[in-house]
Amino acid sequence: MQSFGVYENFYTLDSLSDHPPSDIAWIGSLQGFLLFGGGFFSGQLFDRGYFKQLMMGGSLLFVFCSFMLSLAKPHHYYQHFLAQGLGMGIGMGMLFMPSLSIASHYFRRRRALAMGIILSGGSLGAAIYPIMLNHLFASVGFARAVCAQSILHLALLIISNLIMKTRLPTGGKKDIDLKGVLTDVPYLICTAGSFFVFWGLFVPYFYLQLFCSKHDLPTNIVIYGITILNITGILGQTLPNFLADVFGPFNVTIATGIITGALVFMLLASKSVAATVVFAILYGFTSGGFVSLIGPVAATFARNVNEVGTRMGFVTLVSSFAMLTGSPISGALLHSPQYFWLRPVLFSAVVQLFGSGLIIISRAMQAKKKGTWKL
Repeated sequence: MQSFGVYENFYTLDSLSDHPPSDIAWIGSLQGFLLFGGGFFSGQLFDRGYFKQLMMGGSLLFVFCSFMLSLAKPHHYYQHFLAQGLGMGIGMGMLFMPSLSIASHYFRRRRALAMGIILSGGSLGAAIYPIMLNHLFASVGFARAVCAQSILHLALLIISNLIMKTRLPTGGKKDIDLKGVLTDVPYLICTAGSFFVFWGLFVPYFYLQLFCSKHDLPTNIVIYGITILNITGILGQTLPNFLADVFGPFNVTIATGIITGALVFMLLASKSVAATVVFAILYGFTSGGFVSLIGPVAATFARNVNEVGTRMGFVTLVSSFAMLTGSPISGALLHSPQYFWLRPVLFSAVVQLFGSGLIIISRAMQAKKKGTWKL
């Protein structure tokens, strides 16, 4: 999903050129919605001991729909929407939260760092895919490029299913105390803050390559802009998580949220190779930090290990609605073919800064409740 900007650019300029960017963004946004929203349900199933079933089922669905995408015809929007947005999105939703929550079975003191390392794998893949897809789109065409990507998906998911397993006893069929989760006021405020940050956070991931194309930047930066964004995201999902284990995930998350919101304005000045590279490096680092830390923040509210998946899953469920609507709203504000870039930038920055403010309020309430600054 973090490399969807490659598809956004290709669809806008080529195979779905009869549709505006906002329509195309719905494909990636639906994928993100199901990735995050599915986490609430897969998180509960993980807590009840269905890890292997989720991994196998999600892997099969994701790979099947990835191959189906390679059969999608140009200018047949619904085919791309169903295969890439709906089908692959459901598969990702089944895989994401169990793959992240399993860290809680192996790590307690360094849980935030462990989750960050797991998430950094997504950034590594999102750094490789843009290079691969941009070159393959140009050399062998869309169908063969997506087919090659699907074969890679298949190989990696086979390895994942073979090596990943749970360690601790699960909650079994015991019901999770959803009432306790949904009446925890500091937790709910933090969840609302996460919604607003995610509402604007992925706008550069979706539109950076299109921005570079429309400002006639050299081909290399058009191709590698998203790759740079995701490579620095690898560091952003590990170093801040290491700091979170020292200073507390709340404190580091707030810092990354505020800085990420402020950095969006740099996109407007990224009309040269140097400026674009600097923006991609900084934004990839801080946004990667926020994405990887919001899960550990949610986990700090859990009263026992069997609540971790549900707490993290509910945050991602609420945030998924932000993922669903954020990029299409930005695409509508962009208003092709005029491309008013200030509008989506303002939207992205304002909602991220507002969300960070809500997380600050949640932290203050939780600090008072626990009597410590290290949260």
